[in-house]
Amino acid sequence: MSELKIAIVPVTAFQQNCALMWDEKTSNGVVVDPGGDIDRIQQAIAQTGMTPKAIWLTHGHIDHAAGAMDLKDALSVEIIGPHQDDVPLLQNLEKQAAMFSLESKVRNVEPDRWLNEGETLSIEHHEFEVFHCPGHAPGHVVFYNRAMGFAHVGDVLFAGSIGRTDLPGGDHDALLASIKDKLMKWPDEVEFLCGHGPSSTIGRERATNPFLNG
Repeated sequence: MSELKIAIVPVTAFQQNCALMWDEKTSNGVVVDPGGDIDRIQQAIAQTGMTPKAIWLTHGHIDHAAGAMDLKDALSVEIIGPHQDDVPLLQNLEKQAAMFSLESKVRNVEPDRWLNEGETLSIEHHEFEVFHCPGHAPGHVVFYNRAMGFAHVGDVLFAGSIGRTDLPGGDHDALLASIKDKLMKWPDEVEFLCGHGPSSTIGRERATNPFLNG
């Protein structure tokens, strides 16, 4: 079977990890969390040779979703996710942008499809289970490829840290419950990509993350 290829494109002043994920054989893939710098994302798409078939959103914060509508228009693809509990965030991106003087670069987002716990998304034969993991954002979802032992967890869990809960819709207890009841049920060897910073493994975070072992 062909491999799943992954490339990271750091975007915006927030240094958010926009991810390109595609099937090695067909080059068909998705763009995850295009938070901005659309020209840079399109350049990376051209350099990799991948063919985007959809945009996946983990959640509705400005650094993850602000470029989604412009990229949708440029690529003629659907926006899939997050969970509909992030409607208020996605409908207020332009107001969020005003606080960062980004009004001309940001549009509110209307996904073509919302995601729910237990659904499955695919990139060719690479299947990802959808987990609804509120706490950092009410409608945050993560994508878990059980066969590969790989996940994209957005801003739920980081190497040595966890997502912020001081933003609108944040809930510290809910975030810890999402991590412990869902992500920590995965095997130690599962490697995950997060929304900012380096990747890590579930085992490493289980053993050393101070927020999970306090």
